[in-house]
Amino acid sequence: MTKAIPAQAHIVIIGGGIVGCSVAYHLAKLGQRDVVLLERHKLTSGSTWHAAGAVGQLRSSANITRLLGYSVDLYETLEAETGQATGWVRNGSLRLARTKDRRAEFERACTTARSFGLEFYMLTPAEAKERVPLIDPKGLDCAAFVPSDGVANPSDITMALAKGARQGGVKIFEDVVVTGTETENGAVKAVQTNQGRIACDVVVNCGGIWAPELGRMAGVNVPLQPSHHQYFVTEKIEGLARHIPAIRDTDYQTYFKEDVGGLQVGGYEFNPIPFDVPKIPDGHEFKLMEPNVDHFEPLLERAMELVPALKSVGVKTWFNGIESFTEDGMFILGEAPEVKNYFVSAGFNAFGIAAGGGAGRALAEWIVEGEPAFDLWAVDIRRFGNHHRSRRTVLARSLEGQGHHYAMGWPYLESEAARPLRRSPLYDRLKGDGCCFGAKYGWERPNWFAPTGVEARDIYSFDHQNWLPHVASEHRATRSGAAIFDQSSFVKFIIEGPDAEAELQRICANDVAKPVGSIVYTQMLNRKGGIEADVTITRLGDQRFYMVTGTGFATHDGTHLRRSFSPGARVHLSDVTSAYACISVMGPASRQILQPLAEADLSNGAFPFATSREIFIAGVPVIASRVTFVGELGWELHVPTEYALTLYDAIKDAGAPIGIRNAGYRAIDSLRLEKGYRVWSVDIGPDYTPYEAGLGFAVRLKKNADFIGRDALIKAKERPLTRRLVTFSTDPSVVLLGRETIYRDGERIGWLTSGGVGHTVGRSIGLGYLRSEAGLDDATLSAANNYELEVRTRRVPATLHLEPLYDAPGERVRS
Repeated sequence: MTKAIPAQAHIVIIGGGIVGCSVAYHLAKLGQRDVVLLERHKLTSGSTWHAAGAVGQLRSSANITRLLGYSVDLYETLEAETGQATGWVRNGSLRLARTKDRRAEFERACTTARSFGLEFYMLTPAEAKERVPLIDPKGLDCAAFVPSDGVANPSDITMALAKGARQGGVKIFEDVVVTGTETENGAVKAVQTNQGRIACDVVVNCGGIWAPELGRMAGVNVPLQPSHHQYFVTEKIEGLARHIPAIRDTDYQTYFKEDVGGLQVGGYEFNPIPFDVPKIPDGHEFKLMEPNVDHFEPLLERAMELVPALKSVGVKTWFNGIESFTEDGMFILGEAPEVKNYFVSAGFNAFGIAAGGGAGRALAEWIVEGEPAFDLWAVDIRRFGNHHRSRRTVLARSLEGQGHHYAMGWPYLESEAARPLRRSPLYDRLKGDGCCFGAKYGWERPNWFAPTGVEARDIYSFDHQNWLPHVASEHRATRSGAAIFDQSSFVKFIIEGPDAEAELQRICANDVAKPVGSIVYTQMLNRKGGIEADVTITRLGDQRFYMVTGTGFATHDGTHLRRSFSPGARVHLSDVTSAYACISVMGPASRQILQPLAEADLSNGAFPFATSREIFIAGVPVIASRVTFVGELGWELHVPTEYALTLYDAIKDAGAPIGIRNAGYRAIDSLRLEKGYRVWSVDIGPDYTPYEAGLGFAVRLKKNADFIGRDALIKAKERPLTRRLVTFSTDPSVVLLGRETIYRDGERIGWLTSGGVGHTVGRSIGLGYLRSEAGLDDATLSAANNYELEVRTRRVPATLHLEPLYDAPGERVRS
């Protein structure tokens, strides 16, 4: 390896574990030669060397499953390419279920795998034992087998990637400690090390458990938590076949992997132990902690129940290593919002070997192309917010995430750690009214309301859950009378300045050059025409705009806007989320309730749909916006937070004779499904154009501005649609959640992105993309009448709808 570090490099990668070496390898494959990788000690000396090395692929995101699948394909050929042994074996993986609930989870996973094109087989306990004779199938309900999963030697894989990177021109330096990062005008300038300074254009933080410390040097937040993870390797076990499938006994929280005639035995406790230090101690490379056998003992007892041979075999090596975990169990990838050209790939939640190949490729493409090659929102660093700068919050939430590693993957599962954190002014009022809250982006959001005598608590199930009848009541109240929704968690931006209109015209696909008081629904696109954000923009003045987007997208959408502004543009962006609460009053009786309180005319002629007015209601100043996400007449009332309680109480009092109801986000979801309204990051995103998503009505190709993505849309419009978002309905007893497989005339043609129950139409509803190279015009879709949905491995008949199931003309929202 080269000894003297250079004074300059285009790209500097920090960290020589599997992820750093994978980024280096893939940058070389993309023709990047001026790349330097710095490792503080020796390659693999962080978390990589003590990783277990099992490689599983299936995740809840199609693109993350695709990314892990690429890892498998890469590891299959890497040894032949580089001449470096990898220890890779495609031996498959076996998952075991001990309860009916876990069986339901596996059935859902099986259908998800089918949707994503991954082989996944349900097995009986006897069939599981045939594959691994060593196990005792007593107590098993079923098993699942993924034949394309595998195992690898983490250190060997990393060395092969490093060798491939060096062959491509990357320079690798060991024993170089990064001590600082220089920035200028909000962008990377150089890294400082114990061996000198390297001027550079791009920094890639692949520091593993050191990643937060490295990030702080540049003013970048990397919200991961180092934590203990234990496994041991046994002496040889008589009769154990080589390369048996890796085993995950998730109900018993344990996993097993064959290791040179013995077994690796590890697990994920529900009460993990953090490595809670303000700074990783010096000399932690190639470091193991003392075994904590007492903490592991409950898992060990369960392991011996599944594999009785463990009772009579010795332990060869015990590993208690430190790995990094995040709150949601997904890793962190992408360009940091705080510093341009500072990229992060860290927080791999003990599946860094599985993700390493794909994550390295994805990040290398992101660096070279300036944007990800496909939608990576599930792992995007911009999914975190300001509250994730708190060590206390990250500690609590990441430990919960680690504890959920083998917990049940319930639908609608809510986190419980570090709550409540962000509360709207209405929180106590709503709690007193029986609100069951959910958590998103640190906010307490009303999910549903329990009537008197019912506990406001989710009871999880893979069938319809306990809240369904109460949500149905809120839904029907919205359709027949009026409901009040606390949507204060909406992200709100003020965009102002002499160039505000011109910049928004260049960034947005719709035409925002409208009169003051107009509301424009629009998407912001990437260069490929994919949907980067889905927002409403209200014009408050000649040079002043008010943008509203979803709760979890503050960092993402704010960063996208700032980095899309032209250099030197006279425009300023302010996040005013905390300054305004949002109280939405929706339903056919909403005007009747609000008009006596309003110091303005709310009639349809004076206040039509898609307009906004700054008015007073109950003496309170509000930005009253006539928009809807539920498909009824209504207003979003954006109110300074100190007035929110006054406004809420006045509306509740005025609406009491009419029977106004509190309603929550679960009702919003069922209402919007009946209208076919899309949710960004669920139904629409960077992989899909507005035309594919059925949002072409919000595109203005001929407006007097050349907007980002316009050229791609012009080309897309010339071609037949090969992907198209449509609506399906089926019997209301069927539970649709998203990821169910769509079949047309017996052939797999796509999968659902979201699902739920439409209480007005009395059907279960799902939105999903059809995929066909032959084209998907209306006539083609309508000609086929044999549509089915696979739900937890079972096919049910479904009806295709090309228009919303409820009020397709949109008359009610404009009434």
